[in-house]
Amino acid sequence: MKKVVLIEDSKILAQALMGALQLSQVQTVWAADGAAGVAAVKREKPDLVLLDLMLPKLSGFEVCKLLKTDNATWRIPVLVMSTLTDAESRTRAQEAGADYFIPKPYDLPSILEEIKKHLKIK
Repeated sequence: MKKVVLIEDSKILAQALMGALQLSQVQTVWAADGAAGVAAVKREKPDLVLLDLMLPKLSGFEVCKLLKTDNATWRIPVLVMSTLTDAESRTRAQEAGADYFIPKPYDLPSILEEIKKHLKIK
């Protein structure tokens, strides 16, 4: 079973996405802030990270940079999901090492398709 770490401070968004991923046979571990997210990724060694940019404790930009510069986690794909859709934020996310950018609000079937594509599942 594939495993995803979801780093998202909105409990409602997290629960919706976790429920949808569970139906797709994807195990999901949720962290509500950046610091807990980094710890969860290091502990869980997921196949994919779903990362919000506006987070308490550590921003998504900082989380992404930490994960992408750590020998234990740099290979894990990071999909950024954010309402910060301006060119500067997208560029900052890319420079921090994000593998893909999903603008919020997103539509659930589309984001699931993108996640499955990155996890290489049908």
